[in-house]
Amino acid sequence: MLLTPEILPALIEAAANIIEQNAEEITALDQAIGDGDHVINLQRGLVALQKQSPELTALTWDAALQKIGMTLMNTMGGASGSLFGTLFVAMSKTAKGKELDLKTFAEVFTAGVEAVKKRGKAEAGEKTMLDVLIPVEKALQKNIADSKPLPEILDDLNEIAIQGMESTRDMIATKGRASFMAERTQGHIDAGAKTSQLMITAIITLLASTYVV
Repeated sequence: MLLTPEILPALIEAAANIIEQNAEEITALDQAIGDGDHVINLQRGLVALQKQSPELTALTWDAALQKIGMTLMNTMGGASGSLFGTLFVAMSKTAKGKELDLKTFAEVFTAGVEAVKKRGKAEAGEKTMLDVLIPVEKALQKNIADSKPLPEILDDLNEIAIQGMESTRDMIATKGRASFMAERTQGHIDAGAKTSQLMITAIITLLASTYVV
């Protein structure tokens, strides 16, 4: 499977649609342990990306990922904008001069997740988006090493993303605004983990329908 930037408009549209469909639920999650503006900020970034979609298709992968990262940083604001922006900017550096097959994408995605960990000074288990991103990244690398077929890889990644999101329910937040509520955050799913899972699920669904016969 060789991906080109021509798929970006469809991926962005899929992510925007799934966030719109679940906006009310995500806002309720965020209001329970955060400040309630996560969806608004994320949608602002996604709308900006939708407007740029035609431009992105004409770029190389590294340039497209860099543009996505900077756009998210500049339009989303707050911690989420910084973290999502960092993810894509770091991915762009590793993608420079490369075509994106599945193995290369795994390397690119790993670089992005590592950069988010450094920027957020966080790890898995702290009730953040990383509780989805880290398990998905590790599962992707393992599945490729095990030479699993694409349909199995996509199914596994989707399940891992859901499990990662659900795992935040029993965690106590130690990062961001939610950390001020400490034990009171237990019993609530993290909004950033939820939106990360939803967008990964949307992307996997699109890739499965496009590349899996």
